[in-house]
Amino acid sequence: MTDIQIYLTLGVFATVILLIAFDVVDMVVAALLGVCVLIMFDILDRGDLIQIVQTASGPLALLFGGMVVARVISRTGIFEWLEDAVLHATAGSGKRLLLLIVALVALVCAILPNATAVILVAPIIVGVCRALKVDFVGPLIITAIVSNAAGMLTLVGDPATFLVGSAIGLSFIDYLRLVSLGGLLALLVIVPLLPRLLPEVWAARVTLPAKRRPVTIERPAFLALSLSVLVIMVVLFLVGESLPNTIIPPQVAIIAASLALLVVYGARIEPVGEVIRDVDWKTIVFLGAIFTLVQAFVKTELLQGLSIQLYDWFGGDFMPVALLSLAGIGVLSSLLANIPVVAAALVMTTGYLVAAEAVPEIALGPGFTDWPDTTLPLFIAMMFGGTLGGNATLIGASANVVAVGICAAHGKRVNFMQFLRIGLPIAALQLFVGALYVLALDAILGSGALDSIAH
Repeated sequence: MTDIQIYLTLGVFATVILLIAFDVVDMVVAALLGVCVLIMFDILDRGDLIQIVQTASGPLALLFGGMVVARVISRTGIFEWLEDAVLHATAGSGKRLLLLIVALVALVCAILPNATAVILVAPIIVGVCRALKVDFVGPLIITAIVSNAAGMLTLVGDPATFLVGSAIGLSFIDYLRLVSLGGLLALLVIVPLLPRLLPEVWAARVTLPAKRRPVTIERPAFLALSLSVLVIMVVLFLVGESLPNTIIPPQVAIIAASLALLVVYGARIEPVGEVIRDVDWKTIVFLGAIFTLVQAFVKTELLQGLSIQLYDWFGGDFMPVALLSLAGIGVLSSLLANIPVVAAALVMTTGYLVAAEAVPEIALGPGFTDWPDTTLPLFIAMMFGGTLGGNATLIGASANVVAVGICAAHGKRVNFMQFLRIGLPIAALQLFVGALYVLALDAILGSGALDSIAH
């Protein structure tokens, strides 16, 4: 790549970010225009597109499968029933609603990808907010932020986290032992910020009717089949990688989506095409475009140069690199979608570890999993930076994009600054907590306390 192409790539990056931040054009249009410029100037070729598909297919498959399953479940009537139950649990209190959002979304995100969780609970939250006579935009933003933090509870909770975990061969169970506690801490720090960030919702109080019309499930058989698909999806997430024929989470998502569509077809509830049409293709296309932009950035070899620079600065002292990575990826994930940012950071981190002679050069290729214990904090720092840094802005994570899209579908348009006001303070505090956790984990791994589970 020539110097002119490098400068053009960086310029396209900056322009796309500014167009989105200042709401000049729709974010999907901005990202696609950036891709078009890169193709026209021969910065991206056929080989790059193949690499993009290899990198993006897993996270996007997780997102697509979760969207299909959530869409099918939405037709069972269970959301209306849950909305009534949540409204009753709030007792008319906005404070209780926000606390219930944290608890409910955390529970869902422990077993499903975060964007799927937002799709599942959003109809419930919108209905309850209307009953409590409060604006649903703030609670939906909190829903996305909580889903991102709760996405760190398990390996499949966030596509960015899954990308790192799968790259280093981290199993579902090992992830629970190494990372989940940090995800829980990042989730809990949201609670004390709620009264300050959403004071009107927190203080809201209405009197609910003494008697409400009970909500009934009109198609119990369809509900049972749909929930069975969800259970199969969760079970395969848990045990799929330990089966003789390994089934990784993206494959699980596609299997679950196929079963959900089969249920719709068999029950004759609606045409299968309607379900496919209602998938949030805008979010998927946007993330695909951002993956493409990041691939162009990787092609500039600036990341490889940064790998060498990190070694020149810190040598084999991994902890400063881990903390710098957490902060840097956190900032970048607030400006670009976190999934492709993490994909690019994997290239940089692996290059640094090779330069530091912590791993052999074969680590630069796919499939390498023999990572020393001392390197694990670097990758876990990447998870914190990518997953939690994405909380700062509306384009920082797929769950954020989904939440903003749902707000728009209900007549409320969310701009960049509106999301930033809520997301930035939470992201900053979560990244600080994440840094403390990485420091503690490094000390524990150094003592040999986790030798039985680390690679």
